[in-house]
Amino acid sequence: MAEVVAEAWSAYLRQLQRRPLRTKAITSGVLAGCSDAVAQKIAGVKKLQLRRLFLIMLYGFAYAGPFGHFLHKIMEIIFKGKKGKETTAKKVILEQLTSSPWNNMVFMMYYGLVVEGRPLSQVRSKIRKDYPTVQLTAWKFWPVVSWINYQYMPLQLRVLFHSFVASCWAVFLNLKARSTIAAKME
Repeated sequence: MAEVVAEAWSAYLRQLQRRPLRTKAITSGVLAGCSDAVAQKIAGVKKLQLRRLFLIMLYGFAYAGPFGHFLHKIMEIIFKGKKGKETTAKKVILEQLTSSPWNNMVFMMYYGLVVEGRPLSQVRSKIRKDYPTVQLTAWKFWPVVSWINYQYMPLQLRVLFHSFVASCWAVFLNLKARSTIAAKME
């Protein structure tokens, strides 16, 4: 079994070297889909909502993976040759003040408009209501993830690490939402 895992990992790393953007996009899409499947089961869905699953995978494939790929390339250009904890802190701050708010907004728009199929006016209203809480919550969790990512992950594995943590985060948020709903019913 260990040989199979080692060979699969080697094949993955080869793909990252040969076709980094495509590999990161596919990885992000697959992890987003796995996360949504788990989240749906946690939410008590009897039969997977395949349309929702596909649209979440599409988001990971078409947006999140490529965005992460280019974000980390740009960060390497901005901080070219600079290492150390001070540089890591600057990367984390820059990411949290730029891409974090942007990505949360984009996801909320995508989810409302595309996944749920709501009208723009409803999506705007929901974002006005929920966005500050979403962003403040993100700022409590994601800087730690970003620190680990920039400090310890090699450049080619940063999107994989972020996508994996994002998948776990999505499952956690679903568990939290489910427990909040259950508490309100009691």
